[in-house]
Amino acid sequence: MPSRLPPAPNFRAVEKAAPGFAERQHHILMQIGNLGLNWSNNESMFIYVLMVLLDVEEVDAAIIFSTLNTTRARLDLVRRLATVKLRDEAAALTLKRLLRRFEAATRLRNEFNHCMYKLNAQGEITHTHLMRPHEAGGRLTLGELREMDEGRVQEIVEANRQLKRLNRDLWDFLPQLRAALGTRAERGAP
Repeated sequence: MPSRLPPAPNFRAVEKAAPGFAERQHHILMQIGNLGLNWSNNESMFIYVLMVLLDVEEVDAAIIFSTLNTTRARLDLVRRLATVKLRDEAAALTLKRLLRRFEAATRLRNEFNHCMYKLNAQGEITHTHLMRPHEAGGRLTLGELREMDEGRVQEIVEANRQLKRLNRDLWDFLPQLRAALGTRAERGAP
């Protein structure tokens, strides 16, 4: 018995109705795009955290950072290095908090980057369908289906606001981290 495919959308009807929903659609897509941009800028900030933790040049930290191919691996490296090298409790606590804030945003960013967008007959985004399999009641299905209502859009708007704040906080933290660790010259290392 062949697999059952979902019915194909009526593309002509969607294209005909889409202009009536263009403003809302652009707003949603702009927020999702900003989420990706803000998240990416924050992930890249951890290159500078690595630079300070390892006391290396930016290019060296970027090579190490990009060699690890997942965000989780990159953050694990930052955590492990901080555990070994960072003795200043206030700086260590601040770094832990910054990492937690970034991870919270990562969950939302992953949700919007790894989902299927469901559209209604007018071409309006109505739901996201997570692509991660979900098990409930002993049955495996495609991931959670979530409505794209105004509350959900505001969740993205708020995440963007928090990511912008996180970026500033990461920049503010770098001098504190450097001071907590000192440099090779200050530690008497060659």
